[in-house]
Amino acid sequence: MAVPWLQIVDAVVGVANFARSRRAAATAAPTEELHQQQQMENAARAPGGLEARMAGVVVAALKEAFDRDTRRLELEREQLAAERERAERALRLELQRQAADREIGRLRLLAIVAVAGWLVTLLLAVWPGSRMVSTMGARVALGLGWLMLSAALAASFSAQGQVANAMSGAALPGSAPNGAVSSGAAGAAAPWLIMVGLAMIGVAALIA
Repeated sequence: MAVPWLQIVDAVVGVANFARSRRAAATAAPTEELHQQQQMENAARAPGGLEARMAGVVVAALKEAFDRDTRRLELEREQLAAERERAERALRLELQRQAADREIGRLRLLAIVAVAGWLVTLLLAVWPGSRMVSTMGARVALGLGWLMLSAALAASFSAQGQVANAMSGAALPGSAPNGAVSSGAAGAAAPWLIMVGLAMIGVAALIA
């Protein structure tokens, strides 16, 4: 039987090639890892590498802190504006209340004057021996005087109600008090009606 020298030589050559390829792969792996590590070190040492990343992180942190401070300042500014607006509204409301109190006091004084004039002239008219109603002209003048005083009293009450309604509306939430309080035409007409009424009563006294 012949020895298969060719097959034996082929097998030996194949085993040698396989061993050589394994040795080359084993030496190539550390070489590749070393190459990657060197690339990373070179990237870290390169100008603008690690420093650029660190600068980016610092800039992002500073920007976030700046935005947070800006939002906080805006919130504080809005709170201060709201508090200032509430204080100004409270001041305007207080000034309006004081003006309304003065106007109501004036209207009450006018009402007292009208009632007092009406009662005094009534007592003088019914007093025994009084001549205020002795003639028709005196009676007409006295009646007109009482009518003017009564109208002045009604105007005073109407003006007081108007001032009270204005104050009630100004005290509601969301309203904007302007500090101006007016009793309207009734409040303006009340003193003139009293003056006319007293003048007519004086005419009645002169006629009598």
